[in-house]
Amino acid sequence: MGLLVAQLLAGLANAAALFLVASGLSLIFGVTRIVNFAHGSLYMLGAYCGYTALQYLTGPLGFWAAALGAAVAVGLFGLLVECLILRRLYKAPELFQLVATFGVVLVVQDLTLMLWGPEDLLGPRAPGLDRAVMLFGQPVPEYDLALITVAPLVLLGLWLLMTKTRAGILIRAATQDREMVGALGINQSLLFSGVFFLGAALAGLGGALQLPKGGADLTLDLGILAPAFVVVVIGGMGSIGGAFVAAVLISVVNVFGVLYLPESTLVLMYVVMALVLLVRPHGLFGRAELQAGPPAAGVPDRPLAPLGPRWRAAALALIGLLAVLPLIGSDFALVLATDIVVLALFAASLHFMLSLGGLISFGHAALFGGGAYAAALAVTYAETPMELALLLAPLAGGWLAFAIGWFCLRLTGVYFAMLTLAFAQLLWSLAFQWTEVTGGDDGLIGIWPSEWASGGTVYYYLTLALGGGAILMLRHLAHSPFGYALRAARDSEKRARVSGIHVQRVRLAAMVVSGTMAGLAGGLFVFSKGSVFPSALEIARSFDALIMVFLGGVDALAGPLVGAAVLTLLQDWLSRLESWRLLLGLAVIAIVLVAPTGLAGLAGRLLGRREVT
Repeated sequence: MGLLVAQLLAGLANAAALFLVASGLSLIFGVTRIVNFAHGSLYMLGAYCGYTALQYLTGPLGFWAAALGAAVAVGLFGLLVECLILRRLYKAPELFQLVATFGVVLVVQDLTLMLWGPEDLLGPRAPGLDRAVMLFGQPVPEYDLALITVAPLVLLGLWLLMTKTRAGILIRAATQDREMVGALGINQSLLFSGVFFLGAALAGLGGALQLPKGGADLTLDLGILAPAFVVVVIGGMGSIGGAFVAAVLISVVNVFGVLYLPESTLVLMYVVMALVLLVRPHGLFGRAELQAGPPAAGVPDRPLAPLGPRWRAAALALIGLLAVLPLIGSDFALVLATDIVVLALFAASLHFMLSLGGLISFGHAALFGGGAYAAALAVTYAETPMELALLLAPLAGGWLAFAIGWFCLRLTGVYFAMLTLAFAQLLWSLAFQWTEVTGGDDGLIGIWPSEWASGGTVYYYLTLALGGGAILMLRHLAHSPFGYALRAARDSEKRARVSGIHVQRVRLAAMVVSGTMAGLAGGLFVFSKGSVFPSALEIARSFDALIMVFLGGVDALAGPLVGAAVLTLLQDWLSRLESWRLLLGLAVIAIVLVAPTGLAGLAGRLLGRREVT
């Protein structure tokens, strides 16, 4: 009994910081519709700012003053990010801001490294709360009890703000329908800035308050991000009370999972999220989104047009350059070009379902890594030749896409994206923890091409032929009746149904096509590297694909190809420098601000063509 009570209290204490972060994230998304990938960075900044403030403020009052000071400082930083970067992107396509916030993550990472150094900082104990009390024979830290008290107080403060003040009423109204709020003459810029300040301050407060429990280090940003998103989705987008309930649920489940199911701790919260979304598609306290995917109203997209003579000539010139690259380039250039082709196919597969179908996936790495692991397992345990393994990889990707799509397509928008993330995390944990089969963190190694393709030049041509052919097939499908049916379902589901289109079947077929191509990319990837690790399935891989698509341009079929090439070359060039994350982040932000329709869209505008198809 005593142990159960102690575990329950530990879960409630962990829920406090998670609730603070998630409530800020929920507020920001609910009002601005921005998926703030940099919210974890704000949490990390709160921890570091709190640590610095505690060097000058002492005593119990000093500790709490330092936490509040850190919250205000992070809130001001968030306000700066909103004014300088995100405010310029509110009219950009939904989720396009994700790329900008990814740039902010990189910038904050290097700035934090410069200011506080690479060493982990040990958080000081909270003055006056540095002992433990005995409850049912088990020691419970006093600071945990304080955190359990703080979270409901913050929840009460937010409830009073939302229900008893004009600002709170406007925020709630904007969460439901921000266009209506704008039509009433409300200054949306001021409202968005205020919400961003409040959301960032809550994240900073959460980071500062966790200092006595975990200190400050450079992994806090990505470490808190996934749980915060899970809490927001389970609770319901824009629901503060839902965030509180979900934070408690996830934290308590995790604590007891560590005790009774330690091998499941990596995926437990994703399993809970998947179960909740299958029963409550919009979270425990969420409401259906007013718009799912690209808006049906407004100026419709132009029909996809075939390439004009100028673009055909440019494409032929690029193909010719790639064909003679082994004759004029170095071995390193061949390796880099192989990587670009593989990543371009990976990005193009996501672009197919995202741009044409409006299906935004946060777990596309599941299909890429699934194909890679299928090929690697076949080679390792069945001594399958490369030729057969490269057939198995797309089959595995397509089968995984069918299975994931069958579950996820009952949802739309961010809920669909988060459920795909949950399935990707399930596969990642399977690869990470099933050591006997997958090798766990050590991965599977020695996955090399057949002897005839073992040379760098031959494998480059093989990758170019298969990858280029697959990309051309995706392009052909985009111009086919199937592609137009997919766009019709994206633009107006009701009209598509009236036209005789079976929307769910078309979307599921698109996911299978996308998964097949992603699986092929994974198969080519594993033979080019000779190994595969769980990182092929992790969240960062999925976000790489998203960034390549948005960087190149969502509306242009050439977008993922441009995005893959630019991101790969930027990473290769800047990674040689000491502050490469800072420079890469600034470059990404600059590109987003200069070309909100992506680099391919910018090229199209400069050359007098709206879309590069």
